[in-house]
Amino acid sequence: MASVHYPRTFQGFLNWKPETRYKYEWNKGEIEKTEHFKQAEFYIIQNLKRLFFKTIASQSGGELMSVVDIMTSSNQLRRPDFSYFTGEQIIGMAKSINQAGGVPLPAFVIEIISPSDNQNKILEKNQEYFAAGVQVIWLIMPNLKQVHIFTSPKNVQICTDDDICSAKPVLDDFEISVNNLLTLPS
Repeated sequence: MASVHYPRTFQGFLNWKPETRYKYEWNKGEIEKTEHFKQAEFYIIQNLKRLFFKTIASQSGGELMSVVDIMTSSNQLRRPDFSYFTGEQIIGMAKSINQAGGVPLPAFVIEIISPSDNQNKILEKNQEYFAAGVQVIWLIMPNLKQVHIFTSPKNVQICTDDDICSAKPVLDDFEISVNNLLTLPS
């Protein structure tokens, strides 16, 4: 088995073309490797996309984008599973009118959590997102049939079954029950 050679600098990381089975993030000079979406999670992605297409934000040019590079600090690059960007932010990205290091910060991010993800790393990343200015974080846990919705580092709602998951105050009309989110589309 060949060993993987990780880049040692941030610029090297940005230019690096690793295998696509994993998602890599830059955290203060360290590379963090996590599994990318599993085949069984693609129905969640489809449900999220269908839900977002019905929102006022989508009709106004906003997008729910998958695995976009986001600088949460000068030495931390994250790739949330999904990030919401307004139409204005997208126009700014296209015109390269961005914050240093990449795209503007999204107000809402979604992470799909697998059983192999490290709980401490997840919570550290949540703190990092909030320190950077993210307003709402969804942690979707398919194996537990739960969605944890954070609106601050201290405020979390754990949703199960028919509980409604909401992206308020960022997206007033992005709401879905856990059962509907985690059910195969028909």
